[in-house]
Amino acid sequence: MPVETTTPRGLDEALRRIAELEATLTSTTSQLATTAETLSKTSAALATVTAERDKLRRAYEHLKAQLELLRRRIFLAKAERIDTEQLELEFAETQAKLVKLATELGESPAPLTAVEDASNDDGGRPPRAKPKGRRDLASLDLPEERVVIEDPSLEGVAERIGFEESYHAGYRRGGPVRIVKARVVYKRAPTAEGEPPVIVSAPNPKEIYERGMLAPSLIAHILTKKFRWGMPFHRLALELASEGLELDDSTMCRYAEHVGATLGGIVDACAKEAKEKAFCLSTDATGVAIQPARIPDGKRQACAKGHFFVVLADKDHVFFEYQPKHTSDAVCTMFKGFNGYIQADAHCIYDALFRGDAVDEGEKPPDEVACWAHARRRFWEAAVTLKDPSAREGLLRIRMLFQLEDQWARLAPKQRHERRQRVSRPMLDDFFAWAEGVFERVRAVRGPVASERELRSIATGRRSWLFMGSDDHAQAAANIFSLVASCRLHGLDVERYLTDIVRVMPYWPRERYLELAPKYWAAIRARIPERELELPLGPVTIPPPEQQSSSD
Repeated sequence: MPVETTTPRGLDEALRRIAELEATLTSTTSQLATTAETLSKTSAALATVTAERDKLRRAYEHLKAQLELLRRRIFLAKAERIDTEQLELEFAETQAKLVKLATELGESPAPLTAVEDASNDDGGRPPRAKPKGRRDLASLDLPEERVVIEDPSLEGVAERIGFEESYHAGYRRGGPVRIVKARVVYKRAPTAEGEPPVIVSAPNPKEIYERGMLAPSLIAHILTKKFRWGMPFHRLALELASEGLELDDSTMCRYAEHVGATLGGIVDACAKEAKEKAFCLSTDATGVAIQPARIPDGKRQACAKGHFFVVLADKDHVFFEYQPKHTSDAVCTMFKGFNGYIQADAHCIYDALFRGDAVDEGEKPPDEVACWAHARRRFWEAAVTLKDPSAREGLLRIRMLFQLEDQWARLAPKQRHERRQRVSRPMLDDFFAWAEGVFERVRAVRGPVASERELRSIATGRRSWLFMGSDDHAQAAANIFSLVASCRLHGLDVERYLTDIVRVMPYWPRERYLELAPKYWAAIRARIPERELELPLGPVTIPPPEQQSSSD
């Protein structure tokens, strides 16, 4: 007979519980998988955020260093101050090595000294006065000089019956003067019977600024004050007023632009000779603000940016050139046809020049000469901004080379060359071997430490102006800067030279403007009658051109 089986009630409950637990386990496993996936995503997001944070932190540190660099450029860069005593203490071993090397090569460098700072104070601008028209020079309490202008063709032939007088403002060392230009008035006898006598005045002498009020001596004084000594026109106006001559700065500005543009003929002649004959042209550039043209609605506009290029041609000429843009086209235009040596900074605009874009096809491009002063500047920036030991050591090494050059400055060129080959060359070889090792260490780092080869231009002179009134005014200023710098190069008195040139240029043949360059002026001036140059106004006798020798 079959056996009847039954399931205990407790067993059913256990099976149900097991089923519930299995369902819970499945659910929990699913939740754990989801949590793991979420955790993985969270970890990836955290890693991304951490990387972004580190990137932002590096960017912050970089910007902080750049801010410090800019602050130092604004307040300290002109002096490039650094604690040289601390520098020498930090790298005493390196300095001892350099001194030992120089001593073994026959030189004993003197102790290195710090550089003093210089400050520039520019007073506030006084309120602009309302224009009062041409000054009545006759009413001013000024010393007076009288110049009689004669007509050689009428002297001794016609009767003198008086003078036609006009006034100019001049300058003598010590203060302004009033110059009376007295043109002789003649009564010429009639050429035919019955005709009345003819009244004739001696012709006006030629002037660089026709019908102007200022004599060459005062024009030269104004230009010298502004472009040699850096005095703004508004301060010069105050100085002249204290000496008895009221002259507004707008008048001086007009004279500077007109005369500067005229003197450009001399600068162009110097540049032409430099391109044809110079062995090496050293050039640099700096930015300058250009005042924008007025717009009808009267709204203010930001100043445009132009650039001054300065060029030193051997020891013959210094000339400035204004370019609206700091581009390869600008430098190729400036140095078109020159294939000698050019010393410039490492800016990329010069690459086209050395590539041959400024010479005709088939001609040799100019040879590039690097600049130690520009290289040193980046070491200094890295040293004072990032406190980088390698940059500070680089400064010490470069200073040693500079100091040796100072000691040899009075030697003959042949002797300097011998010293450089015997002493400087081993020190340079050691410098570049050291620099290669430093470069390998910092090549992957962005910032001042790794940017020695990214050189910038040197600011050459923005102390006497806030901006230039226009591109034309900037070029006129460049011409005056050129002649002032060339006078300093050749040891000429700037104010006396400008007085002479402003005086004689209206009479000088255009094709002989090169004779008026500071390089040649002392010899040319000796051939002009001194009695004519002593007068503040009047005609000038132009000497005949000198015969060129066959070897020239």
